[in-house]
Amino acid sequence: MVMRIMDCTLRDGSNVVGNGFSRELTEMILRGLCSSGVPIIEFGNAKGLGAYEVSNAAAPLTDQGYLEAVQPYLDRAELGMFLNCARFRREDVEMAGRSGIHFLRVGIAAGDGEKAREPVACVKENGMKAYFALMKAYILPPAELAEEGRRLAGSGADELTIMDSAGTMTPEDTARYVEALKGAVDIPIGFHGHNNLGMAAANARAAAKAGADIIDCGLLGMARSAGNIPTEAAAALLEREGIPCGIDFYLLLRFLDEELIPAMEKEGYQAPIRPLDLILGCSGAHSSFNRKFRAVAEETGVDLYRLIVEVSKTDRKAPSEELMRAAAEELRRDMV
Repeated sequence: MVMRIMDCTLRDGSNVVGNGFSRELTEMILRGLCSSGVPIIEFGNAKGLGAYEVSNAAAPLTDQGYLEAVQPYLDRAELGMFLNCARFRREDVEMAGRSGIHFLRVGIAAGDGEKAREPVACVKENGMKAYFALMKAYILPPAELAEEGRRLAGSGADELTIMDSAGTMTPEDTARYVEALKGAVDIPIGFHGHNNLGMAAANARAAAKAGADIIDCGLLGMARSAGNIPTEAAAALLEREGIPCGIDFYLLLRFLDEELIPAMEKEGYQAPIRPLDLILGCSGAHSSFNRKFRAVAEETGVDLYRLIVEVSKTDRKAPSEELMRAAAEELRRDMV
C-alpha cells in the first residue's frame, strides 16, 4: 500500500495570511513540494475557484494568476483547485480546464450532494478529474454518508474526501467513516482532518489504517482554524507505520528550514512543530543530546537529521560521542 499525500498548503494553508499567498510564496512552495515528490497539490484562493469574483474574497492573485503560476509544474505533480458548489460558475470551470490543471475538488456540506451534480458534470466535461469534498462529514452518520458517497460516485465523482471541517472527530470516528465509504464505492477515499482537538495526526493514522487512499496535509500544519496535520509529520508517521508515501523526507525538511519557515515567520506564522523536534519524535532521541549531535554533524559535514536517526537506531538512552562519530563516518561513506 502506498499512501498518496494531497498537500493543501497553497489553498487551505493560505488562510493563515488571508485568502491566498503571493506569487513569490506560491512559486516557492510549489518548487519545494514538487522537488520533494509530493504527488497531489491543491492551490489557489483559500475560498476556492470563483471566490475572488463571487464572494469578494480578495487575494494577492486572481484565479487566472494562480493558474498561470502553476504552469511550469503541471508535469511534476497532480495540480488542482477547490470549487465550493455555492460559487460554481461554468465560465470559471472552463477557464480551469483550458489551463491544463488536472482536477477540481468540488465541495458541499454532507447531505447536500444532490446539488453538486451540475458542477461535477461540468468539471468532467472540461477534461478534469472531479474530486469531491464531503464537508462537515460528521453531520451525517457513517452509513448515511456512505450512501451519499455512492450516489456521488454514480454521478461521476472520481474521488471522495471525508472532511472533518471543525476538527471534531476522534480516531474511532475517522475509522468508521473511512470504512463505511470504502465499503460503498470503488473510487479513492481521502481524509482531511483539522487539529482543533489535537487529533489531526492520530486521525490521519486511523484513516490510513482503515484503508484511506489519500491524506490531506499542509506544510507546517498551515490551514484554517487550528490547522491540518503537517505534511512533514504525515510523511514521518506513515513511514513509521510501514506505509510509504513517496516523499523525500529529508529534502522536504531542508526546504522548510532554509526557505519556508523563515518566509512564514516574516508573515507572523510560527511552525507548531519544527523539523528538529519532528526528527526527535521520529527517532526517539532526547533533546538533551541536541548540542552534541549538532557539534558532531557540523564537524563531520553530515546531515544533522540523518545523524540523529542513525544513532538512535542503536542507542536512544544515552548515545555517546563515539557512537555519533562512528555513525557520521558511515553517513560520509554513503555520501561518496
